[in-house]
Amino acid sequence: MTSTRWLAEYAWLAGDDEPTPDVLIETVRDRITGVTPLAPDGGPDAGVDVLADAVRLPGVTLPGLANAHSHAFHRALRGRTHVGRGDFWSWRDQMYAVAARLDPDSYLALARAVYAEMTLAGITCVGEFHYLHHGPGGRPYADPNAMGAALVEAAAQAGIRLTLLDACYLTASVDGQPLAGPQQRFGDGDALRWAQRLDAFNPDGGHARVGAAIHSVRAVPAGQLATVAEWARNRAAPLHVHLSEQPAENDACRAVHGRTPTRLLADHGVLGRATTAVHATHPTSGDLGLLGGSRTGVCLCPTTERDLADGIGPARRLADAGIPLSLGSDSHAVIDLFEEARAVELDERLRTRRRGHFTPVELLTAASSAGHTALGWTDAGRIAVGDRADLVTVRLDSVRTAGVAPAGVWFAAGTVDVTQVVVDGQVLVRDGRHARVDVSQELATAVAEVTTR
Repeated sequence: MTSTRWLAEYAWLAGDDEPTPDVLIETVRDRITGVTPLAPDGGPDAGVDVLADAVRLPGVTLPGLANAHSHAFHRALRGRTHVGRGDFWSWRDQMYAVAARLDPDSYLALARAVYAEMTLAGITCVGEFHYLHHGPGGRPYADPNAMGAALVEAAAQAGIRLTLLDACYLTASVDGQPLAGPQQRFGDGDALRWAQRLDAFNPDGGHARVGAAIHSVRAVPAGQLATVAEWARNRAAPLHVHLSEQPAENDACRAVHGRTPTRLLADHGVLGRATTAVHATHPTSGDLGLLGGSRTGVCLCPTTERDLADGIGPARRLADAGIPLSLGSDSHAVIDLFEEARAVELDERLRTRRRGHFTPVELLTAASSAGHTALGWTDAGRIAVGDRADLVTVRLDSVRTAGVAPAGVWFAAGTVDVTQVVVDGQVLVRDGRHARVDVSQELATAVAEVTTR
């Protein structure tokens, strides 16, 4: 039995508004078995023997962070799509060029490096919104789930938990234009064949589980939305969907269906507690009511939404409508959930010209427990007895965090300040270095493979 005692200088415990000093955290295998705040003298019952073998965690220790929305191969575009004018649609053309070059081997190498980069940032679980299913021209591989299997293996090698959100992607536009060019790699023909392919995919290992995704109302005809939603419900699996990321999407949906994308999803049974809408940047007041009334979650991706000039979503209005908020790095222009979290507050300040919209614990929740729940891991994202032994330690003595109160890390720290990451009881990052992967070298090699050949 592998048991460890960790002595955190500060730990942000479940249910607390701010970190607690001097906390003894005990773990056995992959679970937290004890959480004991100690008095300044070590506590009346702590005893020298208990603390002598404890692993010291200087700084503030957080629960594992969850990246609820990832497109791993988009990482190859970082720094390559920022020169010149354009919008989401011009960026998408460059993204398709990378998608056209990937195969299972190159995708495994790239995703392994990207997931390892995430662990350096304190991310212990990722939701991979996966639509790059088939070979060139849409021809299935011998294993129709070879690309998904590559992602599962990449996560195992990087040491991160994964929810593979397998996306149904059938058409190129709301009015049903057929897939063409690199998009042909995304399609299964119809939702029933998508479901049949996914039914045959049963990844090994306890680190991964499979969920479903509707790419968007552009990509799944209205008459097939219910098929995807039913597949997810029958398996108690999470269901994610890109929603109202662009005004053009809303306008096209109204033109074809006479309603907003949110209303279309509601009318076909897609919304609900197990569903997460990604972005929701341009909802109407009626959309907010539908999302909140159904307890559908929303995953905000502020660094991507600003990078692609999508706009600033109404984060506070979403939260006030009863919508659980989670966070994702999406296109990986940045992989830093501290930056995503503070952007939720800071973007709201830009939008409203007022300060003070989200408390630090609300930002922590979005970055940890809410994200894990959105991905189907309801036993993670909290430092609490019985939860998974995920611990992320952030230094408080760097040039960014020196003199900062522990709760202030959300407005001061970055991924470079993460010193140690424990995933399911195993130390994966120590002193800011990954235990298995030379992350920068592997990123450079994998990105070059899909951008230069």
